[in-house]
Amino acid sequence: MSENQAAVSAENPQFYLTEDHHPENSTMLGFWIYLMSDCLMFAVLFATYAVLGRNYAAGPAPADLFDLQLVAINTAMLLFSSITYGFAMLRMEKGDKSGTLMWLAITGLFGLAFLGIELYEFSHLIHEGAGPQRSAFLSAFFTLVGTHGLHVTFGSIWLVTLMVQVAKHGLIEANRRRLMCLSMFWHFLDVIWIGVFSLVYLIGVLG
Repeated sequence: MSENQAAVSAENPQFYLTEDHHPENSTMLGFWIYLMSDCLMFAVLFATYAVLGRNYAAGPAPADLFDLQLVAINTAMLLFSSITYGFAMLRMEKGDKSGTLMWLAITGLFGLAFLGIELYEFSHLIHEGAGPQRSAFLSAFFTLVGTHGLHVTFGSIWLVTLMVQVAKHGLIEANRRRLMCLSMFWHFLDVIWIGVFSLVYLIGVLG
């Protein structure tokens, strides 16, 4: 610390603390820890599905239930949402508030489309008598896919909240940090869904 900084810190004890404090690093580290804990949770759910996924209890199997074309469209919705979020981050780096908000809104629409298709699939399965209580396979399926859907729901709520914050306060440092955290979360959900699509739907129907 220089002599000038020492003089300022002597007059204002908070100066030195503020100078050496890195809230951005702390926030990002904390969020990475959260993502790792979420990753462990999904690993447990994937392992559970791998164990129970063929226990049909004389009920319907994946090939009898899943519409791969519908699931492929749903997958496209989520993948497109990650691309549009990437465009929002590019606009953020340019300091373009309106462009950032526009791409965030498009991302939210893709996220809502994904959730709408997933809710339709769930309601259709339950209507056909293939609810979570029908077999161990369906219990594991609804738990894994439903947990991912809840994460997308929370992410969408977070997205809308950040849009309000950006519209009100602009692309200040705190909002940029929050948008970075949501970016990691959103792309993480993409990776998890690719695992769900591969293990649950593709292998289930074609395997």
